[in-house]
Amino acid sequence: MYKGVKVLGRIENLLYILPENKLDEIAVTLALEDYNRLERIVDLCEKSGVHTKFIPDYNSFVPSRPYTEDLMGLPVINIRYVPLTNTLNWIAKRAVDVVGSLFGLILSSPIMLLAAILIKVSSPGPIIFKQERVGLHNKPFYMYKFRTMELQKPSQEKKAWTVKDDPRVTKVGKILRKTSMDELPQFFNILAGEMSLVGPRPERPLFVEKFKEEVPRYMVKHQVRPGLTGWAQINGYRGDTSIRKRIEYDIFYIENWTMGLDFKIMFLTIFKGFINKNAY
Repeated sequence: MYKGVKVLGRIENLLYILPENKLDEIAVTLALEDYNRLERIVDLCEKSGVHTKFIPDYNSFVPSRPYTEDLMGLPVINIRYVPLTNTLNWIAKRAVDVVGSLFGLILSSPIMLLAAILIKVSSPGPIIFKQERVGLHNKPFYMYKFRTMELQKPSQEKKAWTVKDDPRVTKVGKILRKTSMDELPQFFNILAGEMSLVGPRPERPLFVEKFKEEVPRYMVKHQVRPGLTGWAQINGYRGDTSIRKRIEYDIFYIENWTMGLDFKIMFLTIFKGFINKNAY
């Protein structure tokens, strides 16, 4: 027995197994290096009148939920199910993004105006901070935030992300970061189609290059638009937290996306996403 399934024997014993067992159907599994034997094995099974099923051995390199589809008449195994590759799903999500970002800009405009004034009077430098991030299909874009740090040289800004009690963060910036109000200008990114209301958080190119070599399946997150909030964020994985766990949550979101899940994440963001112990 193997995981509750009766194993009749090895492939080498097939000539003896078929005559000695009155079988309705048989399932055959092969290692990748033995696939050249498949045609002969299926031929033997069908000659005996047994309905034959084949279990492909791809679990070692396909860790998620594969599915089969038709490609110009050819059956193919799609390694990863991504609901947002469906045109109707993509249109529906984009429509929600446009309406939601416009509503967000209108609703948050008094807060954004106040934040802009406080940033301007509290420290020299621009109100809006833009930073290159990696988005859908690995394409770079500039993500907007309210500036929360003292004005820095580009070489200083690129060296690392913010840590707890970071001396570069201004007093106004601490409040904006703790409440996630520094993220509000990203409604403009969403309106422009560079981001979505919900999705994996985008990262800087230098960290993408680092993590794609260190974290399995890291680049899968770029199969959808990055988001203002996301499944990982509402579960506490933001800021200086585990990248591996963050990617696990991101991949779960990508493979299990529904409009209902998006609305659930947006709703939970009100309680779990805006104010977070890892936001500093």
